[in-house]
Amino acid sequence: MAHDIVFFLAPDDETAASTRLRGPGEAFESVTCRFIEPDTAIAEWDMYFEVPSAEAPPVEQLYAWRPWPEWVTAPLNDGVEVFALPKRLTRALAQASSSQLEELAGRWIARLRAEDGDDMTDDDLLAVLQGVARLAESATRTGGGGLYSWSY
Repeated sequence: MAHDIVFFLAPDDETAASTRLRGPGEAFESVTCRFIEPDTAIAEWDMYFEVPSAEAPPVEQLYAWRPWPEWVTAPLNDGVEVFALPKRLTRALAQASSSQLEELAGRWIARLRAEDGDDMTDDDLLAVLQGVARLAESATRTGGGGLYSWSY
């Protein structure tokens, strides 16, 4: 489980990869959260928009989901990861209605609570998801760059 996660906008993979050692910082428009697995969250969000359901998917189905988020930088032993969110997920988040985001957040929270119990993040996950959707909308509106996740 990652301690610190930052979803952020960057103009390209090379720029996103350059954040690896220090994180995105204030130079990038971003949304932060703590104590989640960003790659699993990204896959779950993508699955929701491709196969909508208010129920959390079985873990085996979630881990078998493709495409899984792609690394922008190869992972090393320090635990830092930089992922690119799939373009189709970025478009889906940008176009998502409030009710879709609420339903997705509800199922995401239910899955995390079932897996992590009392160790679940204290972050407002609906607010995190809404913030990431705003970043996605900005990325699609400007037509340049992409949405990324940095975590440690």
